[in-house]
Amino acid sequence: MLCVACPANADSRKLLIIGDSLSAGYGLADNESWTTLLQNRLSANGYIYQVVNASISGDTTGGGLRRLPRALQIHAPEIVLIELGGNDGLRGTPIAIIRKNLATMIKLGQQAGAQVILAGMIMPPNYGQTYTDGFADIYSELAKEYDAPLIKFFMKNVAINPGLMQADQIHPNAAGQPYLLNNVWATLEHIL
Repeated sequence: MLCVACPANADSRKLLIIGDSLSAGYGLADNESWTTLLQNRLSANGYIYQVVNASISGDTTGGGLRRLPRALQIHAPEIVLIELGGNDGLRGTPIAIIRKNLATMIKLGQQAGAQVILAGMIMPPNYGQTYTDGFADIYSELAKEYDAPLIKFFMKNVAINPGLMQADQIHPNAAGQPYLLNNVWATLEHIL
């Protein structure tokens, strides 16, 4: 688990990010990822939070669920941001399994006393309308059910802009990272 640009203040509160390659900074220098930009913005705005990035490229909701209890125990975060599900969707994981994993993660975070934020994702239409709609609905339904703030679409303004994406057209490039940060900040700022 990486603590990005951690402030020296031992009294800082923790913001735990548990995600996949989109939050792990795949293909980027350490100082380019949205998670580092988030730490910088928090510090610049006087928020005493330490960003703990527990994201792993290729991770799924199942992997995140297995890792979350230990991360909660070690870091005792005030805020947990869950950015997972994209890899599940790309693998065609059944909607019910994705939903169950995310629901369990939200409950674990809330039971640990953290404010949980859910970052929503959208699948491309080539998975069929039923799967695409069902996948998108997971996030809004869980946010409502567990009263968790929702980032409606984490990749908003990035996913369909080739200039903000790496050559693989899956991962945002350095120019796309501020957009991801702004998508997160629009929800996070209200909580802070």
